[in-house]
Amino acid sequence: MHPNALLDMCCELLRGVLKLDAPADMVVSAYFRKNKTLGQRERHTLAETVYTVLRQRLLLQHLAQSGSGPMERRLALLAWQGSEVFLRGALSEPEQRWLDQMATIDRSALAPKLRHNLPDWLAEPLLKRLGQEGFDGLVQSMNQAAPLDLRVNALKLKREEAQEQLTKNGIVTTTTPFSPWGLRAEGKPALSKLEIFISGGVEVQDEGSQLLALLLDAKRSEMVVDFCAGAGGKTLAIGAAMRNTGRLYAFDVSGHRLDNLKPRLARSGLSNVYPAQISHERDERIKRLSGKIDRVLVDAPCSGLGTLRRNPDLKWRQSPQAIAELQAKQTAILDSAARLLKPGGRLVYATCSLLDEENEGIARAFTESHPDFVFQPAAELLAKAQVADAEKLCSEGYLRLWPHVHQTDGFFAAVWTKR
Repeated sequence: MHPNALLDMCCELLRGVLKLDAPADMVVSAYFRKNKTLGQRERHTLAETVYTVLRQRLLLQHLAQSGSGPMERRLALLAWQGSEVFLRGALSEPEQRWLDQMATIDRSALAPKLRHNLPDWLAEPLLKRLGQEGFDGLVQSMNQAAPLDLRVNALKLKREEAQEQLTKNGIVTTTTPFSPWGLRAEGKPALSKLEIFISGGVEVQDEGSQLLALLLDAKRSEMVVDFCAGAGGKTLAIGAAMRNTGRLYAFDVSGHRLDNLKPRLARSGLSNVYPAQISHERDERIKRLSGKIDRVLVDAPCSGLGTLRRNPDLKWRQSPQAIAELQAKQTAILDSAARLLKPGGRLVYATCSLLDEENEGIARAFTESHPDFVFQPAAELLAKAQVADAEKLCSEGYLRLWPHVHQTDGFFAAVWTKR
């Protein structure tokens, strides 16, 4: 493809993404479906350039003010993630001079907001919680792409066997430091056509997400509920931990998300999973199971701000008002899910948020308002589940994962046992 044509496509894609009216990954995927002739290298260039703009939006918009021409083109030039030699074929002489000039700017001397590229409502609480050094580390980590983590399906393979098979396919992996099920791949290898993936030997799943399933620690022959199952990544991990016995209900209000679970479920070899769409957290299906369940995972709807390495558009699409609305929903869902448990049952509340309001705030309020539930220190439970260095993953009794500390997505979890 001619450099001008690819740059024009990048500008077109940026215009769509920067409307911020839909998740960026959905916009990018739809664009690629529309333009099926794009090669893998061209897709990579377009996607990574768009995500670089989203990660550094405030900085790049500031720098772009000095240029000329359409804003999307200036942003694309500043954020370009393809071949620089290829890009020069699309530049005019004034554009090349301007781009060279932009490269000489000392970005470390710019205003803090232009360096951290976060909205004030998000930057302020994170800086207060982490301090300057921790905040700077978090910002740096969130401006990098997340690694590709895999969960080995323990029903089918041992981790060492999976690693060996991946190596034979040219995919280099290392074992994850905390999850005993995890492998971390180098680069962004294509997995979808590999036998180990097709047969359900491995699934793509962040190590932090794997730790939530380990924290639930579901046992053989138990009755278990994944209350907000979504596409089922944690459901599959829990089902395998149960050794394909017992009953695992995968509830979600979205039939579309549960449909995405079906092909993954077929690959997994699990027959103990029962997906079910519910209308709301007080659905009749929930009431019928009240007091009968051994373990419940509430991976609650949240801001998703712990996934900014993968979804940098979230920091521009979320708002304080949206967070407040989510808190009300999280409280209602947790209260409803708690009714499912039998005495001695375990309840895990989790989010992929970085904010105290969605995490410790919800957990403390639940503990205060539910004297029939006993708070459990997460580190002790993780250690019993064979998680290495569990103490390093926890704070104040909660599981608290940070991208810059643990190299996972940002996760939070609290655990209780019903009296």
